[in-house]
Amino acid sequence: MSMIRFEDVSVRYTGRSHPVLSHVDLDVAEGELCLVVGRTGSGKSTLLRAVNGLVPHFTGGLLTGRVTVDGRDTRDHPPRELADVVGYVGQDPLATFVTDVVEEELAYGMESQGVAPEVMRRRVEEVLDVLGMASVRHRALAALSAGQQQRVAIGSVLAAHPKVLVLDEPTSALDPAAAEEVLALLQRLVHDLGLTVLLAEHRLERVVQYADRVVLVPGGGAPLVIGEPGEIMATAPVAPPVVELGRLAGWSPLPLSVRDARRRAGDLRDRLTITQAGQPPAVPLATPPGAPLVSVRGLVVRYGSTVALRGVDLAVGHGEVVALMGRNGAGKSTLLASLVGMARPAAGRVSVDGAVPADLAPRELVRHVGLVPQEPGDLLYADTVRDECAQADADAAVPAGTAAGLLARLAPGIDPATHPRDLSEGQRLSLALAVVLAGRPPLVLLDEPTRGLDYPGKAALVVTLRELAAEGHAVVLATHDVELAATVAHRTVVLAGGEVVSDGPTREVVMSSPSFAPQVAKILAPVGMLTVDEVADALRAAG
Repeated sequence: MSMIRFEDVSVRYTGRSHPVLSHVDLDVAEGELCLVVGRTGSGKSTLLRAVNGLVPHFTGGLLTGRVTVDGRDTRDHPPRELADVVGYVGQDPLATFVTDVVEEELAYGMESQGVAPEVMRRRVEEVLDVLGMASVRHRALAALSAGQQQRVAIGSVLAAHPKVLVLDEPTSALDPAAAEEVLALLQRLVHDLGLTVLLAEHRLERVVQYADRVVLVPGGGAPLVIGEPGEIMATAPVAPPVVELGRLAGWSPLPLSVRDARRRAGDLRDRLTITQAGQPPAVPLATPPGAPLVSVRGLVVRYGSTVALRGVDLAVGHGEVVALMGRNGAGKSTLLASLVGMARPAAGRVSVDGAVPADLAPRELVRHVGLVPQEPGDLLYADTVRDECAQADADAAVPAGTAAGLLARLAPGIDPATHPRDLSEGQRLSLALAVVLAGRPPLVLLDEPTRGLDYPGKAALVVTLRELAAEGHAVVLATHDVELAATVAHRTVVLAGGEVVSDGPTREVVMSSPSFAPQVAKILAPVGMLTVDEVADALRAAG
């Protein structure tokens, strides 16, 4: 039985020269987990939002054709009339909560629909059991981990007993363990309850092995490509490391999980062991670190009665790229905030380029350090992308077109006349990165810089970060993206409970951690390689 049906659907937004989606035909069956993939800004979010009527009822634009969900035509039913059939969870659950407590949030949607109190009570208990969150029912939402918040967001729509669950980047802000929690929940909902799940996700290494089918959105209004995961991944322009390694090794069919790849990788591990002369080199420093650009000593930061950082020591030299890792709430963002003067120490000292960030005026601060926060919209205030880039060039006193050139590398094809709020999450992040990086401050801070970025965008970011390091800039990035850390970071610092629990060369830190090891390391262990590029280089060197 078809649960979601698109019939010759096209979507065009005002001011756009081309439709975002063009003549889309798609059927998603009941009880299917369908994964939507594609480049940043290709139209994935538009496709998802058309399922519950957000497109076009709230986002505007012109939708032609027909979208039906469980037989209901979204042209005739706005989102509030589809809430009992479709549950939609966006990228930032905390921003969508309307209450303060777990139990109240789970009940809110049912209250809006006029569900009887006795039915509401029963459903809340059922959802708490499904989520495994009965023990935190009275907890404040703000006090939960990101993984728990994501589960509550899912639970708040599940309580309405929908037949379809639509999720946009459900693991983008989660650490590896929290992401596994959410994906395990989705698996249970599909296989135990028969729920239909449609989700978009850039972190394909986390989710592609769970999908029944994959929908590739090429962008520019080009036709969708729909098929089995292995079939789509064989030629898709976006693919996780496990698939890239399979392509390099010539494996057929391509593996989609670490387990399947390890079963195929025996011969490859043997070849690499023979050709490998000791451990492969770590990511080399472009310049010797010399005197530290960043010096943190005994840093303590408190938010009220909560101690966010406890006696943290950190030194970062010129030309170094340092990854901050750790579970959600470990203190990574607080450490970045301290380096840019937004969080004042309760004890200890922070120095950047010989200055104390918290003591600098904004115009002086930007000459020392630039921060791209998790919410890129916080940096964007102009009415068009063109104006945003021009202002960034003027503020940084760099040649006109510098920011626009960086943006074109990170997210090509953006119309300069577009308002920043009309960009996709990944495009907004790319614009914020371009704005900050245009000034090339001595210290660049990035908080979850690949959230919403596709693989080509991430590759362009890596090139940019390497160029910055080669010029002597220091880069500190807080990330849950283990693949990014393995590719670009010279050192990795792991935080837990506001304390540094590990600080060393990235290879040593991630190889010893089952949570932070990238896919290639897990597949090829104990060979000791982290990325597909390292494997390719080793094979070429061996002839």
